[in-house]
Amino acid sequence: MTYALVFTPGYERVEKRFLRRHPELRRLYRKTLRLLEADPFHPSLRLHPLQGRLAGLHSASINLSYRITLELLIENGQILPINVGDHDAVY
Repeated sequence: MTYALVFTPGYERVEKRFLRRHPELRRLYRKTLRLLEADPFHPSLRLHPLQGRLAGLHSASINLSYRITLELLIENGQILPINVGDHDAVY
């Protein structure tokens, strides 16, 4: 099953700012998005549910320093990215 990434206008602004600050991560970020669409449970994404104030969201890794928080709607086959950035910015 493939999943559909659904980008909100708010996320697109966050994404644009992130890529402007970290142009060296553009290729790896795009690769992470493609992998999320193909298989969000792929081990290299290190997908895990969040707790506390971010309960209900998941986190996927771009690399060891940067993450994407997302809402994973399994029943609809949709993934809604919420935020992207380093550990402190996302959590």
